[in-house]
Amino acid sequence: MVREIRITPSILNADQEHLEDEIERIAKVSDLLHLDIMDDIFVPNFTYDFERACQLIARSSIPVDAHLMVANADLIGPSYAQAGCGSVTIHAEATENIPATLRSIRGEGARAGLAVKPATEITDYAEVVDLVDMFLIMTVEPGFGGQAFMMEMVKKIERAKSMIGSRPIWLQVDGGITQSTIEIATRAGADTFVAGSAVFRSENPGQIVEQLRKLAQSVAG
Repeated sequence: MVREIRITPSILNADQEHLEDEIERIAKVSDLLHLDIMDDIFVPNFTYDFERACQLIARSSIPVDAHLMVANADLIGPSYAQAGCGSVTIHAEATENIPATLRSIRGEGARAGLAVKPATEITDYAEVVDLVDMFLIMTVEPGFGGQAFMMEMVKKIERAKSMIGSRPIWLQVDGGITQSTIEIATRAGADTFVAGSAVFRSENPGQIVEQLRKLAQSVAG
C-alpha cells in the first residue's frame, strides 16, 4: 500500500505582516497549516500569543496543525484543541502527564500529537502509542526556522515507524525539509512533512508544496 503523503507548510518564515494572504497562497495545495507556537521559555524564541493564534486558526481556510513548543503543555494543549485546531502536538519534554493531556486534546475533537527533540529517544514513549494520532520527530533543534536537516535523525524516524507498526498514526518530520531532504525522510518512514523556509522563501510557495509532495510520493511505499 502506498502511503498517503501530507504537506503542512509552516508560516514561521512567511510574511508576518500579511499572514492571511500568505496562508491563501498555499491553502489549495496543502493538507494542514503548521502553526509554530513558541513561548521563549521552552524554546528561546516567541511567535504568537493565544489571542493571535486563535485569530489565525479562525481565519485559516484549511485545518491548523498546532505545534506547541511551550512550557506547561498540560494546560495549554487542550486550549488549542478547543480553539478549533485540527491537530495539536505537545512536546514530551514539556508535559507532566502525557497520557492525560493526549486524552484531553482528543476529547476536544483534535488529533493528538507527541513531539520529541533531537536528543530525546522516541522509543521511551512506546507506552502511549495508542493515545497518539501523530508522532513528530524534530530534525532540528526547536526554536528557529531555516536550520539544516540533521541526518542523524533518520534512524530515529525509522525507529518511530517501527514502533507505530500498522497503526493509523501519522509520522511527521519537522526541520530542514526541502526538495533535497524530503525523499530521505520519506524512505525512513515519514508521511507528514513540515516545510517552512523552503516554501515561504520561494517566489511561488504553492508550487514548492506541490514539488515536495511529488518527491515524497515518488518514494513512498
